[in-house]
Amino acid sequence: MTQAPATPRAFRRRHDREIVALAVPAFGALVAEPLFLMADSAIVGHLGTAQLAGLAVASALLTTAVSVFVFLAYATTAAVARRVGADDLRAALRQGMDGIWLALLLGAAVIAVVLPTAPGIVDLFGASQTAAPYATTYLRISALGIPAMLVVLAATGVLRGLQDTRTPLYVAVAGFVVNAALNAGLVYGVGLGIAGSAWGTVIAQCGMAAVYLYVVVRGARRHGASLRPDLAGIRACAQAGTPLLVRTLSLRAILMIATAVAARLGDADIAAHQVALSLWNLLAFALDAIAIAGQAIIGRYLGADDPQGARAACHRMVQWGFIAGVVLGLLVLMARPLFLPLFTSDATVHRAALPALMLVALGQPICGIVFVLDGVLMGAGDGPYLAWAMLLTLAVFAPVALLVPVLGGGLTAVWAAMTLMMTVRMLTLWLRTRSGRWLVTGATR
Repeated sequence: MTQAPATPRAFRRRHDREIVALAVPAFGALVAEPLFLMADSAIVGHLGTAQLAGLAVASALLTTAVSVFVFLAYATTAAVARRVGADDLRAALRQGMDGIWLALLLGAAVIAVVLPTAPGIVDLFGASQTAAPYATTYLRISALGIPAMLVVLAATGVLRGLQDTRTPLYVAVAGFVVNAALNAGLVYGVGLGIAGSAWGTVIAQCGMAAVYLYVVVRGARRHGASLRPDLAGIRACAQAGTPLLVRTLSLRAILMIATAVAARLGDADIAAHQVALSLWNLLAFALDAIAIAGQAIIGRYLGADDPQGARAACHRMVQWGFIAGVVLGLLVLMARPLFLPLFTSDATVHRAALPALMLVALGQPICGIVFVLDGVLMGAGDGPYLAWAMLLTLAVFAPVALLVPVLGGGLTAVWAAMTLMMTVRMLTLWLRTRSGRWLVTGATR
């Protein structure tokens, strides 16, 4: 008896199940990550203002350093997912091991740079004389955990490529609990102060990396994949990640320019900008979860030589991204009166922040589409296009934002420029996906 062909509705339901199965755990893991810093801040904050200021400087440096290497997760996800789609788990895990070895090498290089230069780096970021010693102490100790943090990024990419986002969620939640307990015990129980917070975080990060390595190594041994470093494979991982590094640095430059311009507008405006940017980043976690699902699903379809399936999945995920953006935008509009008092009671800051939050809300549907298409092209291994598109976006955004102090408009103009930036990103990504040039099939790109 011949089986009836699947209907479009059946395909949509299948894509929906895949997206939910990957995106929901990914969102939980993404949200757990910033909780590390929140736990550190809550514990260190009771030591004194100077200690908290030192933590703020050091954590900003560490967050920037790690975010630069986020390509370890993105590039590894796409490469592993392609191998999975080609039904070659041995090669997929071998590819994952190359990414992990690259993470260890990069982590060692960062330690070699940070340890001797920590005082100078802290001074460069403008830490006060009272906060600088605490920032230096925290930075030097925490730098020892950077290799573990980068291994976590690479191994997370391996598991995402294997279509597993649950394990990263479990590891992230367990890591947060252990981190909070160790920090409290070492800071107050042992009396190590801010150094105890740093050591607690390093130990938790090393524990997370050990769990990831156990899971990946066990899978590699099961499928006969080599665990030894392969220079050609490591070099290939670095080459695949370089365009994504350019993309990330360009995005970081955009955010830094926006903050620098807001700072020139006055204390109330920079305070309001920080509130709006914090909310924007929080909403990004929800949208990035769909993008992560996109990386894994698109890579698998292309690895399986199924461009039609990849295109259909892309179309469905764009719908998900747009709907999620509409919902998040409505939530921001409704929650504005409740959200602002959580940060400040200053009426001047409230007045500056309200129009900015309005633009944040209105821009969420655009953000939803951008995040999804970004994930789709990452999953396709289309890194060079993403790099050039982000450089073009930076070239459009920078002059517009830098003219705000000259032409006026205040913080509202800054966030209008941010909305323009996301619109340019949406157009460049939409044109690429519409062209079909990203639909390169096969186990490797």
